[in-house]
Amino acid sequence: MKLAKFLLIPLIAIVLFSCQDKEDKLPSVDPDSNAAANRWILGVMKQVYFWVENMGTPIAETSDPEDYFEALLFRPTDRFSAIFPNYQELINSLNGINLDAGYEFILFRENPTGNNVVAEITYIKKNSPASNVNLRRGDVITQINGKTITINNFRDLLKEIDGLHTLSYLRFDKEAQAFVAQADVSLTAVQLAEKPNFLDTVYTLNNEKIGYVVYHFFAPGPGQNSTVYDNEMDAIFAKFKAANIDHLIVDFRYNGGGFVSSAVNLASLIAPGVGSASVFSKTKYNKFLTENVEGLRNAQTLFRNKAQNLGNTLEGNRVYILTSSRTASASELIINGLKPYMDVFIIGDKTTGKNVGSVAFEDEENEENLYGILPIISQSFNSLDQSDYSNGFTPNITIKESQERLRPFGDVTELLLRTAISHITGLPTGARFQQLDRIDVGSTLDTKIRAGLMLESPIGK
Repeated sequence: MKLAKFLLIPLIAIVLFSCQDKEDKLPSVDPDSNAAANRWILGVMKQVYFWVENMGTPIAETSDPEDYFEALLFRPTDRFSAIFPNYQELINSLNGINLDAGYEFILFRENPTGNNVVAEITYIKKNSPASNVNLRRGDVITQINGKTITINNFRDLLKEIDGLHTLSYLRFDKEAQAFVAQADVSLTAVQLAEKPNFLDTVYTLNNEKIGYVVYHFFAPGPGQNSTVYDNEMDAIFAKFKAANIDHLIVDFRYNGGGFVSSAVNLASLIAPGVGSASVFSKTKYNKFLTENVEGLRNAQTLFRNKAQNLGNTLEGNRVYILTSSRTASASELIINGLKPYMDVFIIGDKTTGKNVGSVAFEDEENEENLYGILPIISQSFNSLDQSDYSNGFTPNITIKESQERLRPFGDVTELLLRTAISHITGLPTGARFQQLDRIDVGSTLDTKIRAGLMLESPIGK
Protein backbone atom coordinates (compact mmCIF):
# COMPACT_ATOMS: atom_id res chain seq x y z
CA MET A 1 0.00 0.00 0.00
CA LYS A 2 1.42 3.35 -1.07
CA LEU A 3 0.02 6.48 0.53
CA ALA A 4 -0.31 9.38 -1.92
CA LYS A 5 2.87 11.30 -2.56
CA PHE A 6 3.55 13.04 0.66
CA LEU A 7 5.14 10.71 3.19
CA LEU A 8 8.76 10.57 4.19
CA ILE A 9 10.65 7.47 3.11
CA PRO A 10 10.91 6.18 6.72
CA LEU A 11 7.17 6.49 7.13
CA ILE A 12 6.46 4.70 3.86
CA ALA A 13 8.57 1.81 5.12
CA ILE A 14 6.69 1.75 8.41
CA VAL A 15 3.32 1.85 6.68
CA LEU A 16 4.28 -0.83 4.22
CA PHE A 17 5.56 -3.07 6.98
CA SER A 18 2.58 -2.55 9.25
CA CYS A 19 0.03 -3.13 6.51
CA GLN A 20 1.67 -5.98 4.63
CA ASP A 21 0.39 -8.91 6.70
CA LYS A 22 -3.15 -7.55 6.80
CA GLU A 23 -3.22 -6.93 3.07
CA ASP A 24 -1.93 -10.43 2.33
CA LYS A 25 -4.92 -11.91 4.15
CA LEU A 26 -7.49 -9.90 2.19
CA PRO A 27 -8.94 -11.44 -0.97
CA SER A 28 -8.09 -9.60 -4.17
CA VAL A 29 -10.70 -7.28 -5.63
CA ASP A 30 -11.35 -5.57 -8.95
CA PRO A 31 -9.16 -2.41 -9.06
CA ASP A 32 -12.17 -0.48 -10.38
CA SER A 33 -14.43 -1.58 -7.52
CA ASN A 34 -15.70 0.25 -4.45
CA ALA A 35 -13.86 -2.30 -2.32
CA ALA A 36 -10.51 -1.32 -3.83
CA ALA A 37 -11.16 2.38 -3.28
CA ASN A 38 -12.39 1.80 0.26
CA ARG A 39 -9.38 -0.33 1.25
CA TRP A 40 -7.16 2.51 0.10
CA ILE A 41 -9.22 5.08 2.02
CA LEU A 42 -9.06 3.06 5.22
CA GLY A 43 -5.32 2.51 4.86
CA VAL A 44 -4.66 6.23 4.51
CA MET A 45 -6.98 7.22 7.34
CA LYS A 46 -5.49 4.73 9.81
CA GLN A 47 -2.09 6.33 9.35
CA VAL A 48 -2.70 10.06 9.01
CA TYR A 49 -6.15 11.05 10.30
CA PHE A 50 -5.74 13.60 13.08
CA TRP A 51 -8.51 12.02 15.19
CA VAL A 52 -7.51 8.44 14.37
CA GLU A 53 -8.27 7.29 17.93
CA ASN A 54 -11.85 8.53 17.49
CA MET A 55 -12.32 7.28 13.93
CA GLY A 56 -15.68 5.73 13.11
CA THR A 57 -16.26 2.04 12.46
CA PRO A 58 -15.92 1.14 8.76
CA ILE A 59 -19.13 0.21 6.99
CA ALA A 60 -19.41 -2.46 4.29
CA GLU A 61 -16.37 -2.52 2.01
CA THR A 62 -18.65 -2.52 -1.03
CA SER A 63 -20.30 0.76 0.00
CA ASP A 64 -20.09 3.90 -2.07
CA PRO A 65 -16.66 5.41 -1.26
CA GLU A 66 -18.19 8.75 -0.28
CA ASP A 67 -20.42 7.02 2.27
CA TYR A 68 -17.51 4.85 3.43
CA PHE A 69 -15.26 7.88 3.98
CA GLU A 70 -18.00 9.77 5.81
CA ALA A 71 -18.54 6.86 8.20
CA LEU A 72 -14.90 7.10 9.32
CA LEU A 73 -15.00 10.79 10.24
CA PHE A 74 -15.09 12.12 13.79
CA ARG A 75 -18.18 14.28 13.42
CA PRO A 76 -19.13 16.92 14.54
CA THR A 77 -15.60 17.83 15.71
CA ASP A 78 -14.28 17.24 12.20
CA ARG A 79 -16.10 19.82 10.07
CA PHE A 80 -13.72 19.84 7.13
CA SER A 81 -12.46 16.42 5.90
CA ALA A 82 -13.74 15.76 2.38
CA ILE A 83 -13.66 13.26 -0.49
CA PHE A 84 -13.81 14.01 -4.22
CA PRO A 85 -14.62 11.74 -7.18
CA ASN A 86 -11.58 12.88 -9.16
CA TYR A 87 -8.18 13.68 -7.66
CA GLN A 88 -6.95 15.71 -10.66
CA GLU A 89 -10.04 17.93 -10.64
CA LEU A 90 -9.45 18.43 -6.92
CA ILE A 91 -5.86 19.58 -7.52
CA ASN A 92 -6.91 21.86 -10.40
CA SER A 93 -9.52 23.52 -8.21
CA LEU A 94 -7.05 24.07 -5.39
CA ASN A 95 -4.84 25.92 -7.89
CA GLY A 96 -7.75 28.11 -8.98
CA ILE A 97 -8.63 26.19 -12.16
CA ASN A 98 -12.39 25.52 -12.35
CA LEU A 99 -15.25 25.20 -14.80
CA ASP A 100 -16.41 28.75 -14.34
CA ALA A 101 -18.05 31.68 -16.13
CA GLY A 102 -15.98 34.10 -14.08
CA TYR A 103 -18.23 35.65 -11.45
CA GLU A 104 -19.01 35.00 -7.80
CA PHE A 105 -22.08 36.02 -5.82
CA ILE A 106 -23.72 35.88 -2.42
CA LEU A 107 -27.38 34.90 -2.09
CA PHE A 108 -29.81 36.82 0.11
CA ARG A 109 -33.49 36.53 0.87
CA GLU A 110 -35.22 39.36 -0.97
CA ASN A 111 -37.09 40.14 2.22
CA PRO A 112 -37.26 38.42 5.64
CA THR A 113 -40.67 36.81 5.08
CA GLY A 114 -40.66 35.97 1.35
CA ASN A 115 -39.25 32.98 -0.50
CA ASN A 116 -37.54 34.89 -3.30
CA VAL A 117 -33.73 35.03 -3.28
CA VAL A 118 -31.43 37.49 -5.03
CA ALA A 119 -27.77 37.02 -5.88
CA GLU A 120 -25.47 40.02 -5.46
CA ILE A 121 -22.31 39.77 -7.57
CA THR A 122 -19.23 40.03 -5.34
CA TYR A 123 -16.55 40.13 -8.02
CA ILE A 124 -15.81 39.50 -11.68
CA LYS A 125 -12.69 37.49 -12.59
CA LYS A 126 -10.22 38.93 -15.03
CA ASN A 127 -10.08 37.49 -18.57
CA SER A 128 -13.26 35.49 -17.99
CA PRO A 129 -16.52 35.25 -19.95
CA ALA A 130 -18.16 37.45 -17.29
CA SER A 131 -15.51 40.15 -17.82
CA ASN A 132 -16.56 40.41 -21.47
CA VAL A 133 -20.22 41.22 -20.78
CA ASN A 134 -21.94 44.03 -18.92
CA LEU A 135 -21.67 42.66 -15.37
CA ARG A 136 -20.25 44.46 -12.32
CA ARG A 137 -19.73 43.94 -8.61
CA GLY A 138 -22.96 44.93 -6.88
CA ASP A 139 -25.29 43.88 -9.70
CA VAL A 140 -28.23 41.84 -8.43
CA ILE A 141 -29.19 38.64 -10.27
CA THR A 142 -32.91 37.85 -10.06
CA GLN A 143 -33.25 34.97 -12.54
CA ILE A 144 -31.07 32.18 -13.91
CA ASN A 145 -32.23 30.74 -17.26
CA GLY A 146 -35.51 32.60 -16.89
CA LYS A 147 -36.29 31.08 -13.49
CA THR A 148 -36.76 33.30 -10.47
CA ILE A 149 -34.35 32.31 -7.68
CA THR A 150 -36.13 31.08 -4.55
CA ILE A 151 -35.18 29.54 -1.24
CA ASN A 152 -36.39 26.20 -2.64
CA ASN A 153 -34.56 26.13 -5.98
CA PHE A 154 -31.34 28.12 -5.57
CA ARG A 155 -29.20 25.01 -5.00
CA ASP A 156 -30.43 23.48 -8.26
CA LEU A 157 -30.00 26.75 -10.16
CA LEU A 158 -26.39 27.02 -8.96
CA LYS A 159 -25.69 23.83 -10.91
CA GLU A 160 -26.96 25.44 -14.12
CA ILE A 161 -24.25 28.10 -14.18
CA ASP A 162 -21.65 25.39 -14.93
CA GLY A 163 -22.71 25.45 -18.60
CA LEU A 164 -24.41 27.82 -21.03
CA HIS A 165 -26.79 30.00 -19.05
CA THR A 166 -28.64 33.32 -19.08
CA LEU A 167 -28.82 35.87 -16.26
CA SER A 168 -31.51 38.48 -15.62
CA TYR A 169 -30.20 41.20 -13.36
CA LEU A 170 -30.60 44.69 -11.91
CA ARG A 171 -28.11 47.54 -11.47
CA PHE A 172 -28.30 50.41 -9.02
CA ASP A 173 -29.02 53.72 -10.75
CA LYS A 174 -27.60 56.65 -8.74
CA GLU A 175 -29.94 59.20 -10.30
CA ALA A 176 -33.05 57.12 -9.73
CA GLN A 177 -31.70 55.82 -6.39
CA ALA A 178 -33.16 52.44 -7.31
CA PHE A 179 -32.20 49.15 -8.94
CA VAL A 180 -33.05 49.12 -12.64
CA ALA A 181 -33.42 46.07 -14.90
CA GLN A 182 -30.64 45.52 -17.46
CA ALA A 183 -30.62 43.50 -20.67
CA ASP A 184 -30.16 39.75 -20.07
CA VAL A 185 -26.69 38.34 -20.64
CA SER A 186 -25.70 34.83 -21.74
CA LEU A 187 -22.55 33.16 -20.47
CA THR A 188 -20.73 29.87 -20.99
CA ALA A 189 -18.57 28.32 -18.30
CA VAL A 190 -14.99 27.52 -19.34
CA GLN A 191 -11.93 26.00 -17.69
CA LEU A 192 -10.76 29.18 -16.06
CA ALA A 193 -7.48 29.79 -14.23
CA GLU A 194 -8.39 32.43 -11.66
CA LYS A 195 -5.60 34.59 -10.26
CA PRO A 196 -5.75 35.12 -6.48
CA ASN A 197 -4.04 38.55 -6.56
CA PHE A 198 -7.14 40.55 -7.41
CA LEU A 199 -6.24 44.17 -6.74
CA ASP A 200 -3.52 46.30 -5.21
CA THR A 201 -3.09 50.04 -4.86
CA VAL A 202 -1.60 52.77 -2.70
CA TYR A 203 -3.71 55.65 -1.33
CA THR A 204 -2.36 58.92 0.03
CA LEU A 205 -4.99 60.31 2.38
CA ASN A 206 -4.50 62.93 5.08
CA ASN A 207 -0.72 62.58 4.54
CA GLU A 208 -0.92 58.85 5.24
CA LYS A 209 0.26 56.33 2.65
CA ILE A 210 -1.91 53.22 2.73
CA GLY A 211 -1.17 50.01 0.84
CA TYR A 212 -4.23 47.90 -0.01
CA VAL A 213 -4.23 44.39 -1.46
CA VAL A 214 -7.17 42.08 -2.21
CA TYR A 215 -6.24 38.38 -2.11
CA HIS A 216 -8.90 35.77 -2.87
CA PHE A 217 -7.17 32.42 -2.19
CA PHE A 218 -3.76 30.96 -1.38
CA ALA A 219 -2.01 29.26 -4.29
CA PRO A 220 1.62 29.56 -5.40
CA GLY A 221 0.74 29.25 -9.10
CA PRO A 222 -1.68 27.76 -11.63
CA GLY A 223 0.09 24.39 -11.86
CA GLN A 224 2.50 21.99 -10.23
CA ASN A 225 5.77 23.65 -9.12
CA SER A 226 4.59 27.05 -10.38
CA THR A 227 5.22 30.08 -8.15
CA VAL A 228 3.75 32.69 -10.50
CA TYR A 229 1.15 33.93 -8.00
CA ASP A 230 3.63 34.08 -5.10
CA ASN A 231 6.01 36.02 -7.36
CA GLU A 232 3.22 38.44 -8.20
CA MET A 233 2.60 39.00 -4.49
CA ASP A 234 6.32 39.65 -4.01
CA ALA A 235 6.13 42.31 -6.73
CA ILE A 236 3.13 43.93 -5.05
CA PHE A 237 5.04 44.27 -1.79
CA ALA A 238 8.08 45.56 -3.63
CA LYS A 239 5.84 48.41 -4.86
CA PHE A 240 4.50 49.00 -1.34
CA LYS A 241 8.02 49.12 0.02
CA ALA A 242 9.20 51.50 -2.70
CA ALA A 243 6.21 53.76 -1.97
CA ASN A 244 7.18 53.87 1.72
CA ILE A 245 3.68 53.01 2.89
CA ASP A 246 2.75 53.83 6.48
CA HIS A 247 -0.16 51.38 6.73
CA LEU A 248 -1.21 48.05 5.18
CA ILE A 249 -4.72 46.72 4.59
CA VAL A 250 -5.02 43.07 3.50
CA ASP A 251 -8.47 42.07 2.23
CA PHE A 252 -9.29 38.43 3.04
CA ARG A 253 -13.08 38.79 3.04
CA TYR A 254 -13.57 36.17 0.29
CA ASN A 255 -10.45 34.15 1.06
CA GLY A 256 -11.45 30.67 2.22
CA GLY A 257 -7.90 29.33 2.36
CA GLY A 258 -5.54 27.28 0.26
CA PHE A 259 -1.87 26.33 0.40
CA VAL A 260 0.12 26.97 3.56
CA SER A 261 3.23 27.65 1.46
CA SER A 262 1.59 30.78 0.02
CA ALA A 263 0.44 31.83 3.48
CA VAL A 264 4.05 31.64 4.65
CA ASN A 265 5.15 33.66 1.62
CA LEU A 266 2.65 36.44 2.34
CA ALA A 267 3.32 36.49 6.09
CA SER A 268 7.04 36.75 5.37
CA LEU A 269 6.38 39.95 3.42
CA ILE A 270 4.46 41.53 6.31
CA ALA A 271 5.95 40.57 9.68
CA PRO A 272 8.81 42.83 10.85
CA GLY A 273 12.22 41.43 11.71
CA VAL A 274 11.53 37.85 10.62
CA GLY A 275 13.63 35.49 8.56
CA SER A 276 14.42 31.85 8.04
CA ALA A 277 15.16 31.37 11.75
CA SER A 278 11.79 32.78 12.93
CA VAL A 279 8.86 30.45 13.65
CA PHE A 280 5.68 31.19 11.69
CA SER A 281 3.69 28.18 12.89
CA LYS A 282 3.92 24.84 14.63
CA THR A 283 2.09 21.73 13.45
CA LYS A 284 0.85 18.80 15.52
CA TYR A 285 -0.06 15.41 14.03
CA ASN A 286 -1.66 12.24 15.38
CA LYS A 287 0.12 9.86 17.73
CA PHE A 288 1.15 7.41 15.01
CA LEU A 289 2.88 10.03 12.85
CA THR A 290 4.42 11.80 15.83
CA GLU A 291 5.89 8.58 17.27
CA ASN A 292 7.11 7.10 14.00
CA VAL A 293 8.41 10.09 12.06
CA GLU A 294 11.10 12.02 13.88
CA GLY A 295 10.69 15.14 11.76
CA LEU A 296 7.05 15.47 12.85
CA ARG A 297 7.62 15.43 16.61
CA ASN A 298 8.34 19.13 16.78
CA ALA A 299 7.27 20.25 13.34
CA GLN A 300 7.73 23.96 12.67
CA THR A 301 7.21 26.18 9.65
CA LEU A 302 9.67 29.04 9.42
CA PHE A 303 9.30 32.44 7.83
CA ARG A 304 11.25 33.15 4.66
CA ASN A 305 13.90 35.76 4.02
CA LYS A 306 12.20 38.20 1.65
CA ALA A 307 13.87 41.25 0.17
CA GLN A 308 10.39 42.76 -0.28
CA ASN A 309 9.56 42.50 3.45
CA LEU A 310 8.13 45.79 4.73
CA GLY A 311 10.32 45.72 7.84
CA ASN A 312 9.46 48.22 10.56
CA THR A 313 7.72 50.72 8.28
CA LEU A 314 4.11 50.12 9.41
CA GLU A 315 2.90 52.67 11.92
CA GLY A 316 2.24 51.14 15.33
CA ASN A 317 3.60 47.84 14.01
CA ARG A 318 0.02 47.13 12.88
CA VAL A 319 -1.56 45.38 9.91
CA TYR A 320 -5.27 45.73 9.10
CA ILE A 321 -7.11 42.57 7.95
CA LEU A 322 -10.57 42.75 6.35
CA THR A 323 -12.69 39.66 7.00
CA SER A 324 -16.07 38.02 6.55
CA SER A 325 -17.68 34.85 7.89
CA ARG A 326 -16.07 33.10 4.88
CA THR A 327 -12.53 34.12 5.83
CA ALA A 328 -11.02 30.78 6.81
CA SER A 329 -8.14 28.43 7.21
CA ALA A 330 -4.90 29.74 5.64
CA SER A 331 -6.23 33.29 6.09
CA GLU A 332 -6.74 32.59 9.79
CA LEU A 333 -3.32 30.91 9.90
CA ILE A 334 -1.77 34.22 8.82
CA ILE A 335 -3.71 36.15 11.48
CA ASN A 336 -2.60 33.70 14.15
CA GLY A 337 0.98 33.48 12.88
CA LEU A 338 1.45 37.27 12.76
CA LYS A 339 0.00 37.96 16.22
CA PRO A 340 3.26 37.19 18.14
CA TYR A 341 5.12 39.67 15.93
CA MET A 342 2.74 42.58 15.44
CA ASP A 343 -0.68 44.08 16.12
CA VAL A 344 -3.24 42.41 13.86
CA PHE A 345 -6.29 44.67 13.67
CA ILE A 346 -9.36 42.91 12.22
CA ILE A 347 -12.27 44.74 10.58
CA GLY A 348 -15.31 42.86 9.29
CA ASP A 349 -17.20 39.76 10.39
CA LYS A 350 -16.16 36.92 12.67
CA THR A 351 -14.05 34.41 10.72
CA THR A 352 -14.91 30.74 10.09
CA GLY A 353 -12.65 29.15 12.71
CA LYS A 354 -10.42 26.51 11.13
CA ASN A 355 -7.14 25.74 12.88
CA VAL A 356 -6.62 22.32 11.29
CA GLY A 357 -4.92 21.31 8.04
CA SER A 358 -5.28 18.79 5.24
CA VAL A 359 -3.18 17.00 2.64
CA ALA A 360 -4.54 15.87 -0.72
CA PHE A 361 -4.15 12.11 -1.29
CA GLU A 362 -4.43 10.02 -4.42
CA ASP A 363 -4.05 6.26 -4.91
CA GLU A 364 -0.82 6.09 -6.89
CA GLU A 365 -0.78 2.29 -7.05
CA ASN A 366 -4.22 1.91 -8.59
CA GLU A 367 -4.90 4.08 -11.63
CA GLU A 368 -8.47 2.78 -11.72
CA ASN A 369 -9.18 4.52 -8.41
CA LEU A 370 -9.76 8.16 -9.34
CA TYR A 371 -10.84 9.35 -5.90
CA GLY A 372 -9.00 12.07 -4.01
CA ILE A 373 -9.38 12.65 -0.29
CA LEU A 374 -8.62 15.64 1.93
CA PRO A 375 -8.58 14.32 5.49
CA ILE A 376 -7.70 16.57 8.40
CA ILE A 377 -4.20 15.48 9.46
CA SER A 378 -2.92 18.31 11.67
CA GLN A 379 -3.59 21.23 13.98
CA SER A 380 -1.71 24.52 13.70
CA PHE A 381 -0.30 26.76 16.44
CA ASN A 382 1.66 29.98 16.32
CA SER A 383 5.13 30.50 17.79
CA LEU A 384 3.56 31.07 21.23
CA ASP A 385 1.70 27.73 20.99
CA GLN A 386 -1.64 29.48 20.54
CA SER A 387 -4.40 27.78 18.55
CA ASP A 388 -7.52 29.13 20.22
CA TYR A 389 -9.51 30.18 17.15
CA SER A 390 -11.62 27.12 16.38
CA ASN A 391 -14.66 29.39 16.77
CA GLY A 392 -13.14 32.12 14.61
CA PHE A 393 -11.42 35.42 15.24
CA THR A 394 -13.64 38.19 16.61
CA PRO A 395 -12.94 41.49 14.83
CA ASN A 396 -11.73 44.63 16.57
CA ILE A 397 -14.44 46.41 14.59
CA THR A 398 -17.39 44.18 13.69
CA ILE A 399 -19.16 45.13 10.49
CA LYS A 400 -20.86 43.06 7.77
CA GLU A 401 -20.49 44.15 4.15
CA SER A 402 -24.08 42.96 3.57
CA GLN A 403 -25.24 46.02 5.54
CA GLU A 404 -24.96 48.06 2.34
CA ARG A 405 -25.11 47.49 -1.40
CA LEU A 406 -21.71 46.57 -2.75
CA ARG A 407 -19.37 49.14 -4.25
CA PRO A 408 -16.33 48.46 -6.45
CA PHE A 409 -13.22 47.00 -4.86
CA GLY A 410 -10.76 49.81 -4.19
CA ASP A 411 -13.51 52.47 -3.98
CA VAL A 412 -12.73 54.40 -0.79
CA THR A 413 -16.47 54.62 -0.05
CA GLU A 414 -16.77 50.80 0.01
CA LEU A 415 -17.90 49.81 3.51
CA LEU A 416 -15.02 47.73 4.87
CA LEU A 417 -12.29 49.72 3.13
CA ARG A 418 -13.66 53.09 4.22
CA THR A 419 -13.98 51.81 7.80
CA ALA A 420 -10.29 50.86 7.79
CA ILE A 421 -9.25 54.16 6.20
CA SER A 422 -11.29 56.13 8.72
CA HIS A 423 -9.63 54.26 11.59
CA ILE A 424 -6.18 54.91 10.12
CA THR A 425 -6.62 58.60 9.30
CA GLY A 426 -8.91 59.54 12.17
CA LEU A 427 -11.19 61.28 9.72
CA PRO A 428 -14.92 60.51 9.49
CA THR A 429 -15.90 58.61 6.37
CA GLY A 430 -18.44 61.20 5.32
CA ALA A 431 -20.36 58.35 3.68
CA ARG A 432 -24.06 58.03 4.32
CA PHE A 433 -25.60 55.04 2.59
CA GLN A 434 -28.82 53.09 3.01
CA GLN A 435 -28.49 50.38 5.63
CA LEU A 436 -29.84 46.97 4.59
CA ASP A 437 -31.16 44.09 6.68
CA ARG A 438 -30.45 40.99 4.59
CA ILE A 439 -30.26 37.30 5.40
CA ASP A 440 -27.30 35.50 3.80
CA VAL A 441 -28.36 32.04 2.57
CA GLY A 442 -25.28 30.96 0.63
CA SER A 443 -22.66 31.80 -1.96
CA THR A 444 -20.89 30.41 -4.99
CA LEU A 445 -17.76 30.69 -2.84
CA ASP A 446 -19.16 27.97 -0.58
CA THR A 447 -19.09 25.50 -3.46
CA LYS A 448 -15.37 25.97 -4.11
CA ILE A 449 -13.17 23.06 -3.03
CA ARG A 450 -10.74 25.53 -1.47
CA ALA A 451 -13.42 26.97 0.85
CA GLY A 452 -12.26 26.42 4.42
CA LEU A 453 -9.02 24.75 3.41
CA MET A 454 -5.58 24.95 4.93
CA LEU A 455 -3.63 22.69 2.65
CA GLU A 456 -0.37 21.52 4.19
CA SER A 457 2.59 20.86 1.96
CA PRO A 458 3.39 17.18 1.51
CA ILE A 459 5.16 16.02 4.65
CA GLY A 460 8.88 16.09 4.16
CA LYS A 461 8.66 18.57 1.27
